[in-house]
Amino acid sequence: MSRLPFLIVLVLVFAFTAAAGADQRTDPREQAMSDSLDLWREGRFEQLYDSLSHRSGMTRERFVHTMKDAGIKPACCFNKLNNFRLISEKRTTAKVFARLGMEGSPGVDDSQSREFTLDHEEGRWKMRLTDIKALAAQSGHRKKKR
Repeated sequence: MSRLPFLIVLVLVFAFTAAAGADQRTDPREQAMSDSLDLWREGRFEQLYDSLSHRSGMTRERFVHTMKDAGIKPACCFNKLNNFRLISEKRTTAKVFARLGMEGSPGVDDSQSREFTLDHEEGRWKMRLTDIKALAAQSGHRKKKR
């Protein structure tokens, strides 16, 4: 009988550890931003392109090339996305404010606070390609070619 309380405690510890380790956010708009930033950080630029809205101005190949040349990327974990707040929302668009942690280029501010526009397409929220492109260009220079 003494093993039952121990087993219950063990199960609860594992349940809370798994929930705390996952980067799950309660707001679907915030989760969409977090997912896009994760794809960027992981270098999965084709999947990132597919997850963005307003892509008609840039081909997938050009986007991938631009992102590979970017001197920065989103920071990891809890530094990635902070101070998220909804400014306004309509049926298919939302304006949000967030502070994004960035890393990679020396001399670049390690965070970027600004407004972003999200679009509701295909049943989910998506960041705009122009916002990602603007963030990638903030370093002012590209990676050195090897």
